Parts: sequence; structure tokens; C-alpha cells
Amino acid sequence: QVQLVESGGGLVQAGGSLRLSCAASGRTFNAMGWFRQAPGKEREFVGVISRSGGITYYSDSVKGRFTISRDNAKNTVYLQMNSLKPEDTAVYYCAAVRRYAVPSTSSEYDYWGQGTQVTVSA
Repeated sequence: QVQLVESGGGLVQAGGSLRLSCAASGRTFNAMGWFRQAPGKEREFVGVISRSGGITYYSDSVKGRFTISRDNAKNTVYLQMNSLKPEDTAVYYCAAVRRYAVPSTSSEYDYWGQGTQVTVSA
């Protein structure tokens, strides 16, 4: 059974940091990505990392503040979020791709976690 389980969300003040984790089980994946969805908004791409970790892409809104990494031995991907802003408040989802690709659109992902809430207070 394939599962992606996020953890690490919570409440933080603006300017603070959080690190999200996504533990995958059931199979190995190629690229793994992070998306987020704020209330009343569509799900948006945050970033993605290739299987080797050698390729990463980020949305312009988080570039320079967020960093994705992965530990393939633990089948886990991380999202380090620094300099958080109130507009980063959202439910954050990790997602995984079976085939060899490093996509930024949600429709290209095969598996999704249940999400973890991140709230940034002003």
C-alpha cells in the first residue's frame, strides 16, 4: 500500500521557520513535490526534487526562502521553510511521481499525502 505522510506543520510567527517532512512507503518514487492550498484558493506548486536530488525547482513565491531535500535511504522528502510570511499560510501536501519526470503541475503526480496545516501569524 502506497502512503505519503506529512508532518511538521504548525503555528509560527512571521519570519520564523518550519521543516515539513513527508515519509513515503509502499514503493520508491522518482520526483517528489510539495504543493499548498490556502482557503478559497487553488492548489499551487511550491517545489519539486528529482530522485537523485540533483534537480530542484521552486515557485517564484518561495524561491530563496524554501529548500527541498530528500533522504532516499529513509524514503523521506523535506521542505525547509525560512522567513515565513502570513501569505504562506496553507495546507501543505507532498506528492510523488512514478515515472521519470520533474513536474510542476499537480495533474502529473500519482500519489498524494493527506496534508499538514501551516499557519503563519503576523
